[in-house]
Amino acid sequence: MCLMVKCALCVHLIYSDIVQRSREELKAIRETNPGLKPTLAIIQVDIPADFVSTQIGLNVMQICLPRQCTEEEVIEEILRLNEDSRVYGIFLHLPQSFLSKSVRNAIKPQKDVDGVSDLNVGRVVLGDQRDGFASPVAGAVLEMLARHGVYLFVYMAVLVGVEGPLKATLQFLLQNNGMMVQTCQWSSKHMQKQIMDLDVVILLETDHKGLPPTWLRPGVAVINLGSALMEVRSNRRWIQEQQYQPWRLRPLKLQPLSPVPSDIEISRAQTPKPISQLAQEVGLLPEELEAYGNTKAKVHLSLLNRLQHQPNGKYVLVAGITPTPLGEGKSTVTIGLVQALSAHLKLNSFACLRQPSQGPTFGVKGGAAGGGYAQVIPMEEFNLHLTGDIHAITAANNLVAAAIDARILHEATQSDKALYSRLVPSVNGVRCFSPIQMARLQRLGINKSDPSDLTPEEVRAFVRLDLDPEKVTWQRVIDTNDRFLRKITVGQANTEKGHARQTQFDIAVASEIMAILALTDGLADMRARLGRMVVGSSRNGQPITADDLGVTGALAVLMKDAIKPTLMQTLEGTPVFVHAGPFANIAHGNSSVLADKLALKLVGEEGFVVTEAGFGADIGMEKFFNIKCRTSGLKPDVVVLVATVRALKMHGGGPNVTAGVPLPKEYINENLQLVTDGCSNLKKHIQIAHLFGVPVVVALNAFKTDTQAEIDLVCRIAEASGASAAVQCHHWSRGGRGSVELAQAVKEVASQKNHFQFLYNLQDSIVEKIRTIAQKVYGADDIELSPEAQAKIDYYNQQGFGALPICMAKTHLSLSHMPEKKGVPTGFILPIRDIRASIGAGFIYPLVGTMSTMPGLPTRPCFYDIDLDPVTEEIKGLF
Repeated sequence: MCLMVKCALCVHLIYSDIVQRSREELKAIRETNPGLKPTLAIIQVDIPADFVSTQIGLNVMQICLPRQCTEEEVIEEILRLNEDSRVYGIFLHLPQSFLSKSVRNAIKPQKDVDGVSDLNVGRVVLGDQRDGFASPVAGAVLEMLARHGVYLFVYMAVLVGVEGPLKATLQFLLQNNGMMVQTCQWSSKHMQKQIMDLDVVILLETDHKGLPPTWLRPGVAVINLGSALMEVRSNRRWIQEQQYQPWRLRPLKLQPLSPVPSDIEISRAQTPKPISQLAQEVGLLPEELEAYGNTKAKVHLSLLNRLQHQPNGKYVLVAGITPTPLGEGKSTVTIGLVQALSAHLKLNSFACLRQPSQGPTFGVKGGAAGGGYAQVIPMEEFNLHLTGDIHAITAANNLVAAAIDARILHEATQSDKALYSRLVPSVNGVRCFSPIQMARLQRLGINKSDPSDLTPEEVRAFVRLDLDPEKVTWQRVIDTNDRFLRKITVGQANTEKGHARQTQFDIAVASEIMAILALTDGLADMRARLGRMVVGSSRNGQPITADDLGVTGALAVLMKDAIKPTLMQTLEGTPVFVHAGPFANIAHGNSSVLADKLALKLVGEEGFVVTEAGFGADIGMEKFFNIKCRTSGLKPDVVVLVATVRALKMHGGGPNVTAGVPLPKEYINENLQLVTDGCSNLKKHIQIAHLFGVPVVVALNAFKTDTQAEIDLVCRIAEASGASAAVQCHHWSRGGRGSVELAQAVKEVASQKNHFQFLYNLQDSIVEKIRTIAQKVYGADDIELSPEAQAKIDYYNQQGFGALPICMAKTHLSLSHMPEKKGVPTGFILPIRDIRASIGAGFIYPLVGTMSTMPGLPTRPCFYDIDLDPVTEEIKGLF
């Protein structure tokens, strides 16, 4: 681009100045953001051309298409570049004949750096360029005229040979600045007369040689658009978009009714925002979103790299006292709290919840989306299938189980030579080891890569895992409460040649793969953890892993989408991550590390991430601290401890509470003595949190049967017992507005320094770590190991697993191992009947008492009330 003026102005200085300024701006951007290397893609035909973009130092990808290429081929190339996250912009350096409307509009508006799409041209006309681009050439024309001292509002200009979007953009911008604009084609018969009467001539030469000097009157400004100037502005905008973006959250209005309708009626009465809109409001980029319909989406882990330098927000854990079988509303408190923080206090906040198992959904507990006016919507999608993560876990888990039994059968019925020929077959006359087989050879100390080089002894070591059927520890899983699968026999068909064995099913969320999903920090780490999973022992006592089975890569493929957290929203339109769903009584009971890490980056330094730990603080919270925080490296700022008057009365000596049975009168009428006695359980849970050096805010989840005297009593006792604050919450009936006091308390306490610490050292012995938890958390006098448990400890120590953290599998209905013992039991010995190891997940889990890993259905399960309207397809009775 150049500008000529008959008064001998050297406009190359102006042009050079623009280039130099752009170069300096780009250098400054790169110094501030050294990890970002955006690329400008230039699509052209035939021979590559030189561009100003290379002069200013942009990373340029030049794509040269043959001149005879079709429109479809150009569009295909554009669509490919649209999805390339490395490319921030696309520039079409094509002949006018190629620039059809279909080609121009194929470019994503946010990558259309030359402003040629109809949407970007329309934005220029409307004066809204926040989300798009105007032509940088047009911008440079205005700058050149301004710097030359051309006062646009008194001048007349002509555009010669300028066509398409550039013509429309230039014409509008010049006219919008007060200049009168005419247009002219090179073929026009009246061009000379038209040009001689005007002050500014803007021309695009293409195949023409310019204008004769005699046609230009003295003082006329001539701007030649022969070479395109790619400004650094688009690069700067792309880099700015990669940085943390302030939220533009628009909460949904909530109008609570009284009496409060059912959860599903409330959910359906609210229209959720499109998930793409919510994502944009909280700073997610379109390429980071993978939509599953209109109300939920997977979020790509690339976000962690994009925001790696962004400080984390505040980290809040919601735990609870020892619950009744009905649950005390931790999920509801979690949702009410983030609704209050974001929709009412205007603070960025994210809830991180576990995906519910369909076992409890159709069993006794019902859904887990929260309740009343504090829930995740749509609640049917939240509670049923979601994005298929649990199904992926079930498929992966059962693939391992199938591989185990198949390997036992094949090794028992084939010779070493036959096994070797089948495990390393000849394909087109060539035999080679797969990568996972090469890894097994290395673990065996066999440094050979040619299958024909192995000795008979090496072949035998390679092909025979020698799994002991009596020592297989891997179980099949299903996401249904089915008590009759607690012990089964497999291999009874004639085709299995008598290789039957006893085994069992666990509930899907008890699978080690679920625990791995919840604790991993990325795909590479997940694959490594899957490979380390121990599935049993060989006859000589060596652990056999998924890597040994050769199934690790397939497991990673099955889990590649499940590793991405799912974005949903609350009733008030605030964001929620739903990811992973391990039970807290038979696993570690927390949502994923990845969901928490993503959320902590998105909320910003002053924002809040509220995550929930399952069941009471003795179970979910203890594992959150000792297992999850060790793995993630994150430190919590405050614990919100959920209590209910109902549960405190039970701990104070009230009658048993049974799901599906009306509450006894003690729970409906005021009884201050039961509440006072039951607060011993609340005090104990506050003390447990203080063991880890974390402050506590007690959230009393209020029910309509609670009296103000009972509520005030609980709050006084809680604060006297060491809670930093204790507040009543009415989110169930009022939404976020009913938890504003809780949100204010959390904000204040989270701003204070704490002294977080772990309960035990990983180098302590397995027995000592179990004893520490039993005595300090549960209040036991000591532990008692069964002979089987002691043998397992000796074996794990021998295998080098002794430095792993402990994940206790214990009833959630009591601080002890005895569900009927309420309040704060003392004077008991904690029995450890068995110990298992989840090496891939990274913990040892002792089985306390008679804990089962497969729940059963009650006499009247929830499924009696669940149905589908065949006309509207609406689900009925889902809690």
